[in-house]
Amino acid sequence: MSQALTRYSALFDSVRSRRRKSDVPKGLDVLAARAGMLVESRRVTLGWLRAQAEAVEALSGEIRNHSEAALDQVISETREAFVRGRHDAAVVRRGLAIVREVARRCTGEEAYPVQVMAALALYHGRIVEMLTGEGKTLTGSIAAPLIAWRRRHLHVFTVNDYLARRDAQSREPIYRRCLLRVGAIQQEMGPHERFEVYARAIVYGTPKQITADWLRDLIRMGAHSSAWTGRQSLIAMGEAGGGPMIPGLQAALVDEADAVLIDEGVVPLIIARARRTDDMAEVYRRAATIAASLDEGPDYTIDHLRKKAELKERGRYRCEQLFAQAEEPIWRARRRAEELIRQALIARHCYLKGHQYQIVDGRIVIVDEYTGRLLPDRNWEHGLHQAVEAKERVEVTADRETMARMSFQRFFRSYPFLCGMTGTAADATGEMQTVYNRPVIRVPTHRPMIREQWPTRVFRRGEAKWNAVAAAVEEEHAKGRPVLVGTRSIEASEHLSEKLAARGLAHRVLNANFDREEAELISDAGRGGPNASIVVATNMAGRGTDIKPDEAAIAAGGLHVILTEMHGAKRIDRQFIGRSGRQGDPGSAQIFLSLDDELVRLHVRGVAAVMRRAGTGEELSGAARAAATKLFRFAQRESEARARRGRAGVMKQDHWIDKHLPGM
Repeated sequence: MSQALTRYSALFDSVRSRRRKSDVPKGLDVLAARAGMLVESRRVTLGWLRAQAEAVEALSGEIRNHSEAALDQVISETREAFVRGRHDAAVVRRGLAIVREVARRCTGEEAYPVQVMAALALYHGRIVEMLTGEGKTLTGSIAAPLIAWRRRHLHVFTVNDYLARRDAQSREPIYRRCLLRVGAIQQEMGPHERFEVYARAIVYGTPKQITADWLRDLIRMGAHSSAWTGRQSLIAMGEAGGGPMIPGLQAALVDEADAVLIDEGVVPLIIARARRTDDMAEVYRRAATIAASLDEGPDYTIDHLRKKAELKERGRYRCEQLFAQAEEPIWRARRRAEELIRQALIARHCYLKGHQYQIVDGRIVIVDEYTGRLLPDRNWEHGLHQAVEAKERVEVTADRETMARMSFQRFFRSYPFLCGMTGTAADATGEMQTVYNRPVIRVPTHRPMIREQWPTRVFRRGEAKWNAVAAAVEEEHAKGRPVLVGTRSIEASEHLSEKLAARGLAHRVLNANFDREEAELISDAGRGGPNASIVVATNMAGRGTDIKPDEAAIAAGGLHVILTEMHGAKRIDRQFIGRSGRQGDPGSAQIFLSLDDELVRLHVRGVAAVMRRAGTGEELSGAARAAATKLFRFAQRESEARARRGRAGVMKQDHWIDKHLPGM
């Protein structure tokens, strides 16, 4: 019983810490936070990290000469120093040198000095930018033992279950030699198995899995009910003989930190249960039918950027006539009835198959716009999911009651210690510092970057762009170069696939429909020569997995990356282009755009339409191409600014919840 109470107390301490740390700084607090950040950033500089890495390198000879028994002895002594809080700078350097040697003996991988620099930056709570292919997996596994020794429990976040399992298994020999147990949380695990994994020192998992388990713990302990005090919850759980799966939040290391902390940071993780049976199914179906009968323009307008629909006077009149024919009482409440129609119109025009969702086994499954992956356990809120189901004529599922919700942004601010690594953190430096109070540091590459960035090509219309992309793929393939083509949607990837097939080009498609083949596709994507690989991918493109060109590919010029649209954030473009030119390999990249692309349609629609009508020829050149490229950059900055405002709004909402609903 005393051991269980200790676990409960740790969880409550973490909850209290979360409430304090999730507050949003205001006024003078902002200035104080920025001043503290400046001081902190000046302490851990690239020069200081380089000097520390050189000192670690100097220790390597001594450590390498240790016998296996002697190495085990120094591991035990160093771990004890961290556990007892006796770890000064010299102990940290020695710890890095020891873990580096352990990694070399256990996996055959010897960390470069830049990887040691990055590992030390992680240990000091930095968000580290390491370009794609620079060895983030090894870097993280050198830093993780030191963090786990000091913090007792470390959660390592990855973008999917496959990577969590892969990294936990491949790094397990290192951690075991460092006297640490590791495990990976997987979707199919039951409560008892999860409980056992969370008890280990290092736990790999996705934000969705770990946040959901944390919320379930809070529900069980009553922390989401302001009527229950912490002591009441503690007694109730003790009497029930249960306990939290997660023994508090101590430390987090986030892989692909920009995607997790920024892009997905505002996504709410929701624990819900069925509120009622599907008695509303017929209502949603009727709303979809009415929406389909209305005329855009005369009856309603659609704001695609804000995903809003507004009924005009004629539209309201037509709806009233149709409401009168319905039997369900809900249609007699005019305001609620019009809300249902607006929702149905939004589902019809703003949520498109192949873009925002796919139909899998007769179910609507959301597609993550940032990673291109399916999210089978997520539903849209407030009847939107049911409106999409009704539009697609699949089974309309029951509405659900929210039991607990938390944004990933709020969850990650709950950790007393947070660090991360990614290939594109520098573009999000301001938000990392403001939202998470974490400095960002860019670590240099091990070898000079020699990837070539070819001039952007711009076309008036989308079809001309796709034909040009297919021709460019054929041209590079004929040289024996592997080609990776990036698209923004499943629909676009399949459209290009048809064009490549028409040219007789053998290729593979990597999107949410084929995510199970991801590892196999990426492992083969660097093949060069007469049968050089061609991969068409959404921006999931094997994040967390390197594309390694073989000798034939390198001789032909390396991997060639084609980006067929600019994304809403420059970071995502950089992430995709970064698949080429890893660790000093040759490679090239080129962007293809059209004035029909979603980015300009949403953010600078009128200007793009004028440019499309001006001049002759499908491909823009000279001053027109330069002007169009600037237009796209402007649209991208507008998109980024809008996304930042949205994330700031969520942070304010989190602050309001913490202030006015402290039990949530």
